Amino acid sequence: MKLRLGTRGSRLALVQTEMVANALRAQGALVEVVVIRTSGDRLGQAALADFGGKALFVKEIEEALLTRQADVGVHSLKDMPAELPAGLTLAAFPAREDPRDVLVSREAPGWDALPAGARVGTSSLRRRAMVLARRPDLRAEAIRGNVETRIDKLSAGAYDAIVLASAGLRRLGLDPPHALSLDVDEFVPAVGQGILAVEAREADREVLELLNRLDDTRSRSEALAERAFLHRLGADCHTPVAGHARSDGSTLTLTGVVASLDGARTLWARASGPSRDGERLGSAVAGELLAKGARALLDASRG
Repeated sequence: MKLRLGTRGSRLALVQTEMVANALRAQGALVEVVVIRTSGDRLGQAALADFGGKALFVKEIEEALLTRQADVGVHSLKDMPAELPAGLTLAAFPAREDPRDVLVSREAPGWDALPAGARVGTSSLRRRAMVLARRPDLRAEAIRGNVETRIDKLSAGAYDAIVLASAGLRRLGLDPPHALSLDVDEFVPAVGQGILAVEAREADREVLELLNRLDDTRSRSEALAERAFLHRLGADCHTPVAGHARSDGSTLTLTGVVASLDGARTLWARASGPSRDGERLGSAVAGELLAKGARALLDASRG
């Protein structure tokens, strides 16, 4: 079988896609990588939340699937909106990489080493809110660009620290100095962080059967729980929302957070249940947050 894999052209996206391509080649597939320039790439330094958010990194790839210019799309799951276009499905979730965020400082590592008023770069409203909840005296400032560009900006002195996903650093083989991995129970990751989403057309049964061989049971249960959580909240890139599920095989524990943009108010919920009922668990955790008043925070964050 010959498959065309659609992907963004960043180094990280290409590394991730090559991981999927190699797994498919091991199954006997002939694989061609098709680089697709997305709206998120073209917007350069613009604030993503002002133009439709992280979905801009997947829209053109999904259009290529629907118009049969590509057979498979490879995405970072945290870039995926809660709703998929009709006719497409998430066919596989390979084994999850480290889901944690990492605080990378220019000098000494750790929150306590940052002076009052230190500039912390992040492109994520979730990270911004959690940084300010942890240290209200810090200045959370927007940063764009790929992983290497952000590290270069930090080294050049544009920021005192930046927050990045551990998964991206590990996949790129980067180990910046003064880095501190942040506990998922305190600095809760984005929904889907560390998971690759392999997308295909629902009607392509033979392709789906092949992609199913790449699927990891634990990653799938965690991904479905987190996405059900996001869907029930009706959240998107305009909202400081965190959700992380952890499976030990039979039991799944999900932590959800909704915060105000300034981090002054954060609502938390956590629940456990059977891994096979992950979607129900995700919806239940979102329901608990809504009962605590999350809707007002979500509406306020959208302006």
